[in-house]
Amino acid sequence: MTTPTTTLGQAIIAARKKKGISQKDLAAAVQKEDGSGSISPQYLNDIEHDRRSPTSDQLIREFARALSVDADDLFVLAGKIPEDLRAAATDSATRVRAFKAFRKALSK
Repeated sequence: MTTPTTTLGQAIIAARKKKGISQKDLAAAVQKEDGSGSISPQYLNDIEHDRRSPTSDQLIREFARALSVDADDLFVLAGKIPEDLRAAATDSATRVRAFKAFRKALSK
């Protein structure tokens, strides 16, 4: 789904267009974390144009679900580490080891 220069917004646009859905339809499918309804089309437009980023892990997962894409890819593009991984990285040595493995995997 991504190329070296792909941003989160570009990835969301590409996945949305691949599914053949409008911004309005995608915005309606992405639910806010507080359960108060869906995100606004303007908020989605801002994300797609890289003016804003999703404010929570839950929103990134909602985009992944609605677009049928891998949430981990969206987390990387958003520059975020999901809460479950942050909670598992309880000490500095674990975090350093994990990032070294990540860097090594990407440099192949």
